[in-house]
Amino acid sequence: MLTVEQAFEKILAAVIPRNPLPLPLNEALGLTLAEDVVSGVDSPPFDKSMMDGYAVRTADVTAGVELPVVAEVMAGSLFSGEVAPGQAVRIMTGAPIPTGADAIVRVEDTETLDEGRRVRIRLASLKSGRDIVPRGQSMRAGETVLPAGRILRACEIGLLAELGHPRVSVRPRPTVAVIATGDELVPVGAVPGPAQIRNTNEPMLTAQIRQCGAEPRPLGIARDNAAELESRIRAGLQADILCLSGGVSAGKLDLVPAALAACGVVENFHKLAMKPGKPLWFGELPAERSADRKSHWIFGLPGNPVSSMVCFDLFVRTALRRLQGIDPALPAPIPARIGTDLAFKDDRPTWLPVRVEWSADGPVVHPVGWRGSSDLRATVEAHGTAHFPAGERQYHRGDAVAFFAW
Repeated sequence: MLTVEQAFEKILAAVIPRNPLPLPLNEALGLTLAEDVVSGVDSPPFDKSMMDGYAVRTADVTAGVELPVVAEVMAGSLFSGEVAPGQAVRIMTGAPIPTGADAIVRVEDTETLDEGRRVRIRLASLKSGRDIVPRGQSMRAGETVLPAGRILRACEIGLLAELGHPRVSVRPRPTVAVIATGDELVPVGAVPGPAQIRNTNEPMLTAQIRQCGAEPRPLGIARDNAAELESRIRAGLQADILCLSGGVSAGKLDLVPAALAACGVVENFHKLAMKPGKPLWFGELPAERSADRKSHWIFGLPGNPVSSMVCFDLFVRTALRRLQGIDPALPAPIPARIGTDLAFKDDRPTWLPVRVEWSADGPVVHPVGWRGSSDLRATVEAHGTAHFPAGERQYHRGDAVAFFAW
């Protein structure tokens, strides 16, 4: 069996980012930049006022001084003259600083006289540059302001708008098909009969796919029948990634690997030294075998829901990040401390569901009452998993562990 680290290496080597495409800016939220964005302008493009008040020369400011107001400048307008010694210009937030002025007196530090034709300043002195944003303070023309691989949030969308990008080059949103397999499954809204269970994995995986910024394509339940499996798999192979849950262990009706092979999928690896998630299967439909001449990647996830969830979080999420050009693609462990004593013994490294409390010294994790791979109930009390290496060890409160947030 492969180690988890070897599995990560194989996934990163196999999955390649999709070619970028230009999209309207208002459709790019949550997608990944495909190229660096370089500012073509200084921002702000001029020295501008941070406050409503009066643009003045600081040399003129003394307690109680009265100055004539020679003009008024609104945001979006420009004063073409110059503030001469002994003068003031009424100015609004965001307006360009008039030539000659080197500071702003806030309106609350003044008194209007002669119906606005004069102003009395209550300050004894004023520092040059006060309440002025200098040109280019935020960014300079020629500066790389957004690197390729950045996930676009609302703030990046706003910055791109400021830079005049109505369209942006991004990696396309990945599509992920989901097939739940097994004769024992019934739809979520159905009442299970004897020896039946509801299809929990499909909605769970669909939610995880959306959390990754991808587009889920749930394809329902495939029965333990080779012909039906192959039919569903061929439909699922139209997506960038296909996730199947169940049918990848070693039982008589674990038919998924054979059905995938019949559809042209090449196995990359099967089974990992980890818990939960040992039966994980990974393969690829090579570009030369696919209808669209693009590679597609397939994960056979364990049928037990917690195993399926953990494997998705570690491995499918890595593939999706790689597909979207996000670097690093690997899951990032958060250094944490265990909040209770724990006697651990297992021949496989284990990802144990834990809840987390945040302290002044960082996260403290507490194992939840998890009773195995089918115990989905316990995971709702958890915020992620903690990694415990294989072997036997007595953990004491305060010992270091690696935490992986969900």
